[in-house]
Amino acid sequence: MAKSSKNKTKPRLLEDLLPTKEVIIACGPGGVGKTTTAAATALTIALNFDKSVLVLTIDPAKRLANALGLNGIGNKEIEVNEDAFREAKLKPKGKLSVAMLDTKESWDALIKRHAKDQATVDQILSNPLYKNITSKFVQSHEYIAMERLYDLHSSKDYDVIVVDTPPTRNALDFLDAPDKMADFFSSRLLKWLIAPYKSKLISLASKPFYQIADRVLGNQFLQDIAEFFIAFQSMYDGFVQRAESVKKLLADTRTSFFVVSTLEQVPALEARFFVDELQKRSLNLDAVILNKVLPESFRSKATTEVAKNMQDMSDVLSQQLENDKFSALIYGKVLNEIAASFLNFQKVAQQEASLESEFSDLVSISTKVPFYSAPINDLGALEDLGKRLWLPD
Repeated sequence: MAKSSKNKTKPRLLEDLLPTKEVIIACGPGGVGKTTTAAATALTIALNFDKSVLVLTIDPAKRLANALGLNGIGNKEIEVNEDAFREAKLKPKGKLSVAMLDTKESWDALIKRHAKDQATVDQILSNPLYKNITSKFVQSHEYIAMERLYDLHSSKDYDVIVVDTPPTRNALDFLDAPDKMADFFSSRLLKWLIAPYKSKLISLASKPFYQIADRVLGNQFLQDIAEFFIAFQSMYDGFVQRAESVKKLLADTRTSFFVVSTLEQVPALEARFFVDELQKRSLNLDAVILNKVLPESFRSKATTEVAKNMQDMSDVLSQQLENDKFSALIYGKVLNEIAASFLNFQKVAQQEASLESEFSDLVSISTKVPFYSAPINDLGALEDLGKRLWLPD
């Protein structure tokens, strides 16, 4: 059941919400502006507070570099330099850095950090299936994203980390990955797979399976898999402990979730689904950000009358330009199309208003920004977006 925010006092966005958070996670449907929203939020914090802020994107779409006017963003954090701020005529009180998750590099670092000894590290990294498994293994990308977030937060190098997540369904994988990864390494299937390589004794019941598998896949293939997971299981306790730590971080009051969406029907439904999922998990959903919203003037009765008058003008033109039927036809058609287009947008704006009201009842903060006709790909545009998000009039 979604929580209603009716009768709640709405917090002041910039002063009351952003300064109290250490992790801010932007999530929602694909193509609704999560990346730019995350970047604009981080920039707004860096501009207004003496804090070191990091934007971490785990979305495979590489758009964050453009949004911040940077090139070459990777696993290593890059600080936006003073020259970039000076060129945009901005004076930040804090610092802003950017990083983008590199799955392979992050897995390498995880193994080197948590394997019991160097021999285990070498065994895993040299395994011929390692690269394929870490790039395609179920939950690999989502799990390592949680690891990276946890490590960055634990390092205390940054006061605030703003996370740009994949689209909704993948973002749920992001939230559930620690538990699923720990469950996998304790699963019966995995134990059965590696059993013959941990013991020379194979039961009569399972021996036919391994004989067939050896013929189909090859003995070396099965052995490589078994050796990989046997080595990985040596880190099982660490996986479980880290999963618990990550869950605590996500549920901490210092962690905040923002759901970003447009008010189109499909993204709005998906955003509502994610709102419900966050609330089921008792995670801190603090804001719904509605992006690319049509202006309120589209819902004005006065503008409706103007559009209808424009449609009526075609008849007037026919009478006034009766000696020039061609001009009357062209002008009338133009007026009709402009008016019809506006009235269509008005229907969309009215639908948006209804959905906007629903979202406003779900959370304490519901903020909206208009549709931008130009791409948001520099610090100046991001600053403007940040103001509209967190410093509304």
